[in-house]
Amino acid sequence: MKQIIILLLTYLLASPVFGQDLAQLFNDSTPKQLQPVMGTFKSPQIINGQSNETIHKNDLLFVVMHRFGDIGGESGGFQTFYGLDNSSDILIGFDYGISDLWSIGIGRTKGAPNGINTNQKEFVYLNSKLRLIRQSTDNRTPISLSLYGNTVVSVMEKSEASNSDASFQSFGDRMSYLGQVIITRKFSNGLSLAILPSYVRRNYVSHMDVNNLLALGFGARVKLSPSMALIADYFIPFRSSESTDYFLEQKGFHFYHPLGIGLEIETGGHVFNASFTNSTAILENQFIPSTSSSWNKGEFRWGFTITRTFSLARDGF
Repeated sequence: MKQIIILLLTYLLASPVFGQDLAQLFNDSTPKQLQPVMGTFKSPQIINGQSNETIHKNDLLFVVMHRFGDIGGESGGFQTFYGLDNSSDILIGFDYGISDLWSIGIGRTKGAPNGINTNQKEFVYLNSKLRLIRQSTDNRTPISLSLYGNTVVSVMEKSEASNSDASFQSFGDRMSYLGQVIITRKFSNGLSLAILPSYVRRNYVSHMDVNNLLALGFGARVKLSPSMALIADYFIPFRSSESTDYFLEQKGFHFYHPLGIGLEIETGGHVFNASFTNSTAILENQFIPSTSSSWNKGEFRWGFTITRTFSLARDGF
């Protein structure tokens, strides 16, 4: 076994792809012969899902995300000014580039409980993203591959309702986690695609909900101009039929697949996107297992994301 591990490590380090990327991860010296594809996506986030992008070494990314209320349906319409009077979720966070290939982040979200299968809210999160493989311009490496993960803790006051997923019995009950593989490819016609196999772990859930959930996400970017693009993402959670049937038959509650569609605008150090999505929550730990709004019923909302990059090395913060 020891010999096999040594041979495997030797192969990876000798590989033109892995060896060069690992070299940059630790010393940021990119060999001249390596020509990775740049700008597969313009931001680390597509709409709801992650992209393969990280920020540069010593850069600080400030992120503000907002989701309004339902445009239509029972909670929308003119009385709520088509959802603009309400706020379903808000996120404020910071990402920092350890290297050009590795970033870490911290932030706070309001959270978006639906009162049926989740009551948790008021989250603090830590995340990390690592770029392992980069698509090359000569197509010898046809895809990019990144790993993303987060750890989330609810800081809300404990619920007294015994059947609530917020009736925490220990600190560990407040925790949830996400692990994700991000596979992307940029095509010469301005189209970028992403596949996001995902795993969500929630330590404490309500009756007949699931602690462990697999999902498959898809993302796309279509370039319209040098500074503007159409973006979209979609997630399919693989919830057990027992859990789905229980919530539908006993609670009258239906789970829906999160879908987001939007317009992305790049203006120098800012990237702005305006989007529509049926997801009320921003964090994957909530919107993958608990999206309860339907596009067909008008239960989608306007949202936006604003990011601003600061170079700490240059700006001297």
